[in-house]
Amino acid sequence: MNRRTLPLVDFQIPEISLGCMSLPEKKNEGIKIIQAAISSGINLLDTADLYQRGFNEEMVGEAIQDRRDQVILASKVGNEWRKDGSGWDWNPKKEYILRAVDASLSRLKTDYIDLYQLHGGTIEDPWEETLEAFEILKKEGKIRAFGISSIRPNVIRKVMELNPPASIMMQYSPLDRRPEEVVFPVLEQSETRVLVRGAFAKGLLIDKQSSDFLSYHADKVKAMKDFLNSFIYSAESLLIRFGLSQKAVASLVIGASSVGQVEKMMRAYEEGMQIEEDFIQAIRRKLPANHYQDHR
Repeated sequence: MNRRTLPLVDFQIPEISLGCMSLPEKKNEGIKIIQAAISSGINLLDTADLYQRGFNEEMVGEAIQDRRDQVILASKVGNEWRKDGSGWDWNPKKEYILRAVDASLSRLKTDYIDLYQLHGGTIEDPWEETLEAFEILKKEGKIRAFGISSIRPNVIRKVMELNPPASIMMQYSPLDRRPEEVVFPVLEQSETRVLVRGAFAKGLLIDKQSSDFLSYHADKVKAMKDFLNSFIYSAESLLIRFGLSQKAVASLVIGASSVGQVEKMMRAYEEGMQIEEDFIQAIRRKLPANHYQDHR
């Protein structure tokens, strides 16, 4: 597994990371998946306090107890569960972040998180106090670096001006090429790197039944899936290479719900690394590009 550097911090991350949101509810099964990923070289685990009401973090924490030093641990904050359990509310305030991190550390059974990410955000959020909270946590040693999760150009520009994060998580695939227009060119010139989610577009470009996606109707989605499945390479390997070909991208965060899917992911990654850049660029030129309409 190749690794890429996050320039703002002193560690490297694998080109493929495990998105833990897809882990099954059964703890033993989830732990086996996590350990299979780590053994394969996929040692960045991305979880969040929101997933399964904290159970996801507990599962990750149990899985890495005897190998914490082998893992880059990423979690997220910002979605606060209501006391009555009816749902959650967005809360990016300093006071909440400083409190929520302790709960995450307890569930993860660790005394530090490598990458602590804000789980969303809008231009109206109190960014100064949010970013101050992350700096406090860095000084306290509870986190090593912070990131954000956003696809909004106006949010990304503001945060980059105030305090550039180590990473920004955003959706990117042939069905969502919006980051190519504004965000990727800006981040290529910075020390902030992208963690890609949705590289397989919820499976719509691989094996899921076609449905509407963003501005694309289901028939257009099917046409793009058929196009990607028409080559000698698997669609998964093409999509992995497609995402990693962007200079601003450090890693693709991909979910797995079984050990078999981890193994399939690794095969696709290894095949994808054999695909020439010119081949990917030729595919990119034949695919439609979409653009941001809001939050510019």
